[in-house]
Amino acid sequence: MAITWAVPGGLRRRSRLQFRRLCCGAPLSQASWPPSMPDMRALFLISFLLSGSVGEDLALALERSAYSSPAEPNELEPPLRVPPGTDIYYGTPGRPVSDPAPRLTAADYPRYGSVDSRLAIWVVTQQHTYFGGFVLALPIFCLIIEVMGLLTRDPVAAVRYDRLARDFLRISLIAFSISSLLGVTLVAALLAFYPTFFRYITGVFKSMMGIYALVFLAESWALCLYYYSWDRLSQGGRKWLHAAIGVVVNVCGTLLLFLANSWVSFMMSPAGVDQAGRFLGNSWHTLHTALWNPFNVHRFLADMMTGGAVVLGYSAFRFLTAKSQDQKGYYDWMGHVFLFITMAALIPMPLAGYWLMRSVYEFRQQLGVTMMGGMLTWMFVLQAIAVGALFIGANYYLWQGMARLPGAERYHRYIKYILFGLVISFLVWFTPHTLVLTPEEAKDMGGSQHPVIGNYGVMSAKNAAINTMILLSALSYILYKRANRVVTASWARTGDLVIGTVFCGALVNVIGVAIYGFYLPANVRVGLSLPQALSTFTALIVSLLINRAMVRHAHTVGPIAWGKMPVRGQVILFLLGMAFTWVMGLMGFIRSSGRLGWHVNEIMRDGSPWAFTPGFGFAAGMVTINMVLFWILLLGVFWLSHRGHRQAEATEWAWAGRLQSREGTFSPAMTKQGLLGDG
Repeated sequence: MAITWAVPGGLRRRSRLQFRRLCCGAPLSQASWPPSMPDMRALFLISFLLSGSVGEDLALALERSAYSSPAEPNELEPPLRVPPGTDIYYGTPGRPVSDPAPRLTAADYPRYGSVDSRLAIWVVTQQHTYFGGFVLALPIFCLIIEVMGLLTRDPVAAVRYDRLARDFLRISLIAFSISSLLGVTLVAALLAFYPTFFRYITGVFKSMMGIYALVFLAESWALCLYYYSWDRLSQGGRKWLHAAIGVVVNVCGTLLLFLANSWVSFMMSPAGVDQAGRFLGNSWHTLHTALWNPFNVHRFLADMMTGGAVVLGYSAFRFLTAKSQDQKGYYDWMGHVFLFITMAALIPMPLAGYWLMRSVYEFRQQLGVTMMGGMLTWMFVLQAIAVGALFIGANYYLWQGMARLPGAERYHRYIKYILFGLVISFLVWFTPHTLVLTPEEAKDMGGSQHPVIGNYGVMSAKNAAINTMILLSALSYILYKRANRVVTASWARTGDLVIGTVFCGALVNVIGVAIYGFYLPANVRVGLSLPQALSTFTALIVSLLINRAMVRHAHTVGPIAWGKMPVRGQVILFLLGMAFTWVMGLMGFIRSSGRLGWHVNEIMRDGSPWAFTPGFGFAAGMVTINMVLFWILLLGVFWLSHRGHRQAEATEWAWAGRLQSREGTFSPAMTKQGLLGDG
């Protein structure tokens, strides 16, 4: 039985979007053009320039071909013509400086024996995307951890943070090289399997190749400088200079991601070209499409989650295979630190996803209907289940982590209530709005929407569900931070009252607004997400800040027993890491599938013989295969990073209290008891 989700309808489009709609379905020119030798060199350089940032959609316009047959029209509105040389999105006139998008046939897609072109591109692109996200996230994590070490007043914790940041920076260098090699492979595969499309897309973005090159080279140079200057800039004020280099690395990496996302957004929401696909000379229009900004935020958070997921899986695996209590303590602490970093990216992710999908509907409603209310609805249900499982799994890890905290038994009685709220929110979160039924089934139920459960499928209810899960997760974190402490502040009662008030107020608001949305039309209901999100994030900020002030000088019941984590908690942590990467692959497939029969939406059709939508099971299987392959490659990366580097184990030595003779920067005695007592 097929299902559909509630989708916002009647969204007001801006005037330039109205103009862009007039160009839908314009006939495509059959012109084609061969690139010159300088162009070919520029194309080859792209592999390095896009070191992991392009994401699925570049090749998924081709390889996944989660599209309808090219014979199927993808237009719900009659094609209306506009004057040639007019931007199809901005509506501004321009002078064409490139050839039109070619009309592709099966002859434009070379075949090489029994090699499946679509699957080959799918695998290479997904691995490139995974490693690119990993490469983007790791330097950010390293910078955050290094700054944490600089800001802490505990010299033991400073050593710990500094060593951890350096170890993962070493890993990022290897991952950066692998991502670049995958980029070379991707370019070669595109030239081999989809040469006509690749010539067209690089022709449109040819004026930006130099910028790609400069940003990539700057990031490469800064990353090497950041790693190899670690010892030279480890003393006094020079350590802050070293952190500044880390800022440069991450600025370059983020800029590279944004530039590469222009390819993705162009293929879904083209701009800067006329109705025939000819580039009009304005590179900013080509870059700044309708979906560019939402893509940037969504992809940045997704890459942070991917990088954090890798570290979670790595720390859990090393904990489970550790041979000493010292190693268990170190990897337990590592997973603990990175879980909160990853959750910091996951919490705003639903809001970023909502912004992206709303932008999709504003640009072209059929794209959103296809992705959320048509053939891909089962994928969205699967994605909702996975995201809900991530929140429940993260909370379960926190509850299991209380085993390492003496005095945590006081809060065990609250866990069942939090779990109940999470499960109810989870059920609402993935409940569909309507079911595609047979006439007999619809007659028995009284319509396509269930009179009660159907209300839970509207977006206001789903926003309430995800905001409730976020609030309950924050409550679990507050209980975890208090587990081994006794608050002694004179204003503790007032602080608890304020925290309880903001939490209850936020819950009442998000649930009340959701119920109110049941009685509103869809075009009004979509605006309710803002007050729900604002109340949630206000409660998060206020409650976490107050709780931090309350526990800062609280009495400690006992030291944190790092390494005393139950095995089931580490298993959950490992599964969380795999689930994060699996969700990223699934969402990339859904996002690229919305184009249906187009390489570039409404500009360049997919004329390949395999331009059809893979089945639900096949697509989920390919996402799983890519996820498993990525983790296998990661094992090789981690092995290479530690091979021949005894110093890579320095943090574990520090954990065991044997670092004093190796590190002269921090003078206090580093006893094992003191280290284990630091939280």
